Amino acid sequence: MQLPKVPRKRVAVAHTDHHYPCDACGGDLRFAPGQTRLVCDHCGHVQDIPAATHRGAAQLQELPLAQGLAQPSPEAPTQATADGHSLTCPNCAASIELAPNEHATQCPFCATPVVIDTGTQRALKPQGVIPFMIDENAAREALALWLKTRWFAPNGLAQFARKGRRMTGVYAPFWTFDAQSQTRYVGQRGDYYYETRRVGRGDSSRTERVRKTRWSHVTGRVSRMFDDVLIYASRSLPPDHITRLQPWDLAALKPYRSDYLSGFSAESYTVELPEGHTLARAEMLRVIQSDVRRDIGGDTQRIAQIDPHFAAETFKHVLLPLWTAAYKFRGQSYRFIINAQTGQVSGDRPWSAWKIALAIGAAAVIGALIFYVSR
Repeated sequence: MQLPKVPRKRVAVAHTDHHYPCDACGGDLRFAPGQTRLVCDHCGHVQDIPAATHRGAAQLQELPLAQGLAQPSPEAPTQATADGHSLTCPNCAASIELAPNEHATQCPFCATPVVIDTGTQRALKPQGVIPFMIDENAAREALALWLKTRWFAPNGLAQFARKGRRMTGVYAPFWTFDAQSQTRYVGQRGDYYYETRRVGRGDSSRTERVRKTRWSHVTGRVSRMFDDVLIYASRSLPPDHITRLQPWDLAALKPYRSDYLSGFSAESYTVELPEGHTLARAEMLRVIQSDVRRDIGGDTQRIAQIDPHFAAETFKHVLLPLWTAAYKFRGQSYRFIINAQTGQVSGDRPWSAWKIALAIGAAAVIGALIFYVSR
């Protein structure tokens, strides 16, 4: 698959906005989580997404990494790009402003979902998307259950989150990287052995076993095929929050269609491909080091040198679904993220000061009772 050429000269770009009218009543269609359908807000009419049901639909393709890295970097954005996009709602004609990195939203006046062509200011458009599998109610229940299992969470926060608090469905940008690696290494293998020695003097002397290590020089080679190393391609959410949402079932990726974005927000990537590749290489090297230690064997290992070589490197730009929520509760702000494929929850860890103090006090009382009984 040929990557699109990026013009070197700055040119005006026409944005194409997508609005999905119902065939039955002309109302607004939104993607139905967990299904391959668009559902009308007004009459409930259902329309299938063509790519989900027709044979011969476009298939996901890995793109050559070298070709992607060779693309010229996007020039400094124009004033319109820096300030965001402006479009006219196809339903009520209101003027809608989108942030620079957004390409899906809904009209704030009539709630019409609108999707702009992705990547108009980016060299690379999404190849794939995982559609939303759980709806907002299920996400809210998953969050409430997660909060209930936080022992030191403030009382009432779970109920507060469950009672009709609004969540936002957003497609987050990711890179995936594939590579075949061959790595030569130099190191040392350590094998434990034990010696018995006597310590102490006279009647108080005793014998003990002392562990020692016998080191031997080793060299070798390991190979590893990396498939879909996943890198978050935005800076909007904390990386540790995103990591705790794993694993994703990337086998569920569908070829990208704007239909899946209808009714949700979507963010363009802000971590460029070269930076994403650097982060992926770091993940790969951590795996390779584990492979080397396993190949060296023994009880412990020392790695003096590794020389990895990568071949057949490819990548994809994909969108993955999240439900996000931010609540202000008793003066404190909490941010939560739900994996909209699996229901896995991550977020700010809520703490209750009085619960912690109560637990410390209870531990002190129990400790005092044990001491008293032992005396």
